[in-house]
Amino acid sequence: MGSFLAQLPYLSLVGALVLALLLGMLLQVSPGLVDAAQDGTGFISNKFLRAGIILLGFKLNLIQLAQAGVKSILLAICIVAGMLALTYWIARRLGVERELAILTATGSSICGAAAIMGVSPQIKVSEEKKERQKENEVLAVAIVCILGTIFTLIEIGLKPLIHMTPVQFGVLTGGSLHEIAHAVAAGSAGGPVSLDTAIITKLSRVLLLAPAAVLIGIWYQKKTSVQSANAASKTKLPIPWFMAGFILTSVLGTFLPFSTALLAGLVKLAYILLGMAMAALGMSVNFKVIVKRGKNAFLAAFISSCILMIAVMLVSKTFF
Repeated sequence: MGSFLAQLPYLSLVGALVLALLLGMLLQVSPGLVDAAQDGTGFISNKFLRAGIILLGFKLNLIQLAQAGVKSILLAICIVAGMLALTYWIARRLGVERELAILTATGSSICGAAAIMGVSPQIKVSEEKKERQKENEVLAVAIVCILGTIFTLIEIGLKPLIHMTPVQFGVLTGGSLHEIAHAVAAGSAGGPVSLDTAIITKLSRVLLLAPAAVLIGIWYQKKTSVQSANAASKTKLPIPWFMAGFILTSVLGTFLPFSTALLAGLVKLAYILLGMAMAALGMSVNFKVIVKRGKNAFLAAFISSCILMIAVMLVSKTFF
């Protein structure tokens, strides 16, 4: 349903994953249905999430990314590293808890909802905090979606005023917007060359999801004090093995002779699985808590997104 709605005008700016999350939230009007599905939602939000992330690798064409040149890859690395550090730092200064700050920074810097759901398993919390972590996931997704939509409209509105070439505008949209859907929507406003550039620039950031997930997991493990009951986990390296599948599918999709239709079908299946995971997550959220805790995280992401847009605009005008 989320994929279908995402094809409609205006809703395409929101994206299928966020729409699936919202539909899951709407199901809470029927508590009986939510209770009956409780056993299955945990499985879906866990296993389907990982399967969807793995299949999403078919969206990455490594040859196209290599052809984009060193500049695009270096820009992606700077954006991801800089936004992770900046958003997290601002959020923590505003009193946002560590886990929510990490997820908000991840979604803002890499690829929105998919990045949040991909990195979240790396944040190991105790049993009593798992419900709160689900709330953090939903809240981070909502923040990234809202801000991404806002900045998509801002950049489309700025296009006639900033006098950028199609390539420069594509770099701006692909480098500064959060979701792939946002980059596509804004990039298409600059024409086909701008759209292609936006997609390549955005996918360069998506490529960094796997290494970012590993590094965030290692950093979080060292940063967080582990209770004595879980002391043995200190010796375990937090490697998200499903991310190896993400890299493998990107390699297979690039170098094996898959048809365009097959690759498109696999990517569509990835979004269906991710959408089901998001819907399952939406069925378990606490609205009151989200509204109460989301203000400072939203402000942190808004400030860092403004800085990112201005920085990428200057870089694209100077080097592209």
